[in-house]
Amino acid sequence: MTGFHAQDPADAGRIALPLLLLAQFLIAAAGLVVEIVAGRMLAPYVGMSLYTWTAVIAVVLAGFSAGHWLGGLYADRPPRTALLALTFAGAFGAITTVAALPLVRLLSAPVLGTITDPVGGIVILTGLLFFLPSLAAGIPSPILARLAIIDTARSGRALGALHAVSAIGAIAGTLAAGYLFIAWLGTSWTLITVAAIYAGFAVVCLLAALRRPGEARARAATLTCLAGLLALGAAPFLTGSACTVESRYYCIRSLDISGEIGAPARLMVIDHLGHGINVLGAPKRLEMPYTAVIDALARERFGGPPDSAYFIGGGALTLPRAWSADAPRPGLIVAEIDPEVTRIAARDFDVDPSRFTLRHADARAALRDTGQVEAVIGDAFTDIAVPAHLVTREFYAEIAARLTPDGVYLMNLIDHMDRLHALAATVRTLKTVFPVVEVWIEAEDFASGGRTTFVLSAGSTPSPQSRILLPPTDADGTPRILGRIPQARIDALVTRLDPPVLTDDYAPIARLIGPAG
Repeated sequence: MTGFHAQDPADAGRIALPLLLLAQFLIAAAGLVVEIVAGRMLAPYVGMSLYTWTAVIAVVLAGFSAGHWLGGLYADRPPRTALLALTFAGAFGAITTVAALPLVRLLSAPVLGTITDPVGGIVILTGLLFFLPSLAAGIPSPILARLAIIDTARSGRALGALHAVSAIGAIAGTLAAGYLFIAWLGTSWTLITVAAIYAGFAVVCLLAALRRPGEARARAATLTCLAGLLALGAAPFLTGSACTVESRYYCIRSLDISGEIGAPARLMVIDHLGHGINVLGAPKRLEMPYTAVIDALARERFGGPPDSAYFIGGGALTLPRAWSADAPRPGLIVAEIDPEVTRIAARDFDVDPSRFTLRHADARAALRDTGQVEAVIGDAFTDIAVPAHLVTREFYAEIAARLTPDGVYLMNLIDHMDRLHALAATVRTLKTVFPVVEVWIEAEDFASGGRTTFVLSAGSTPSPQSRILLPPTDADGTPRILGRIPQARIDALVTRLDPPVLTDDYAPIARLIGPAG
């Protein structure tokens, strides 16, 4: 390959640097918007966890890297050829970005159903959806840089400005996605906006290329650009969110499950997991097993629902609703970080929030401003998406400081029966703070194996009994048997697995949860 000017002297005219800087800013911003949106789009299918964000960041960086390499192959070509390559990149970015909208719904079930390892499924699904859009976002950078330094007299200044603008664009895209686009437009229309930026970029590059004399390959670029525009035009017909509401924090779904329950009932799904079933008109009917266990343990200990309790997370507000059914209980304090969750609960789940106290704040931060309570209810475990700061020794010490002398901390915990590392680590951590730690489970859950939800009870005194029999939730059902796993068995499990104590400095809870192997 000969030099830039020797190949095509007619292409020696410069492109104004401000235009190149604007293009770099928009492409960098668009690429980072896609990265932030990727996490939200995946949440209804795989949750929002450390694994999800690790996969997203790795896939996007891999796409950028491949795009930079591919763009470098065209950067030394004549400006007209380089502009046509930018046209392809913009159109390809528009097409692949729009394609992610239907593909997430089409591919999630087959991929996650085929790949049993949850981490592997997240990585592969993320790669299928977002590698190509990221590759398209990576192509322009080396080409724009080469166009900026045609005039060697300005090359250093131009390269410095281009790199600075790229970083500023990435920052702007991150902030815009997190604070503006997703909250106001939702994921689908955010991606459509990104696709529009790519398509507009492709059109401008194509027009600039067509002004220069050249080859027939401009026709291919034109067709590619038209394909990108067609994809953009079809995008509104591909929208459709899995969410009832996309809030600043979660994808929230309100589902009618009356047919499964045999009574009017709704299920609240936050991201990809159910966070509460409320039977409409029957606030004391508790369908979710771990909710029934927590309710039964609290009633056994206090002779009824506690007058004061602090709830870590709200969800469908099932227990506050049940415990305040007979009379308002302002001493029940619910810390739910997302106001949209409580709004949906009040709208769809037969909840009257005025019967207890709501705080829209992080549960750990809000606990510090809370007085003494009889019970703290923890619902931090949600599959592989666990807020690590809510399962540490330091947080448990803060809980213990807020409990009355006979108070109790009741929390749910999800683990696999063939692994139980998370259960062992949590028990060991709780025992550094509480004299008594019990593990409870519904007999049916215990017998089924696989992924199981436990309830841990931590306090200064043991529960009054080791077995509780609950009546069936409906006339045709069978009684529920709740049992405490023998302490010797729990102690042997902790000794055998020798798990770490979870602290604010070291809480590898995501690694501890999951199936064996």
